[in-house]
Amino acid sequence: MRVNGRLVTDAEFPVNQAADRITVEGRNDAPTRMVIMLNKPRGLVTTAADEQGRETVYRCLEGGALPWLAPVGRLDKASEGLLLFSNDPAWAALVTHPSSGPDKTYHVQIDRLADSALLANLERGATVDGERLHAKSVRSLRSGQKNAWLEIVLDEGRNRQIRRLLKAFDVAVLRLVRVGVGDLQLGSLAKGAWRALTVQEIAALVPTAH
Repeated sequence: MRVNGRLVTDAEFPVNQAADRITVEGRNDAPTRMVIMLNKPRGLVTTAADEQGRETVYRCLEGGALPWLAPVGRLDKASEGLLLFSNDPAWAALVTHPSSGPDKTYHVQIDRLADSALLANLERGATVDGERLHAKSVRSLRSGQKNAWLEIVLDEGRNRQIRRLLKAFDVAVLRLVRVGVGDLQLGSLAKGAWRALTVQEIAALVPTAH
C-alpha cells in the first residue's frame, strides 16, 4: 500500500481518507471502512501480540476472514464487554477523543454496598497520580448483601480510569463490563463473539466523520 506515493507496510499507519491518496496494489482506491464489535472475554489482552505470551483479543477473530483491524481504544485484561475494531485509524481517533467521541457505559460490580455519598464522590472525582479522574454519571443498578453493581458513564478514556477512581475511595472492582459506546449496545452478543456494524451504526458513533 502507498499513501501519497509513500510505501507503507505498517497496518496501523494513520491515514486521512478524506485527504490522503491511497494506492493498494496499484489501484487508486481507499479501503472501505469496516468496524466490528467484539464481546471481549475476561483474561485477554487488547493487543496484536504480547511479549509475555498472553492470549490476545485477536484469538476471537481467528477464522473470520477479516482484513487487518486495530482495536479502537482498549479494555484491560481483567475487563470485558464491548470492544470496537476498525481499519480506519483516523475514524478510530475520533471515537476515542474526549471532544468528539461518544460516551462509554460500564456495569461495575464493587466489593461493598453503594450509598449516595459514594455515587456523589465518583461524579465529583479525585486526583490520582496527578490526574483528575471523574465519572460523567453514576447510578446504582442492584445490591446484594455485601456488594453492588453500578452503572458508570465516562466521557473520556484514561488508563484504567474506573478502577483507579474507585480505588481512590477505597472501593475494589470485582467485575467490569463495558455495555455501551454511545447508542451502540452490547446487547445479546455472546461472550467471545463479534459482528460487523452497519453503516448507520458506524455513522451514529461519530456523526461528524465522513
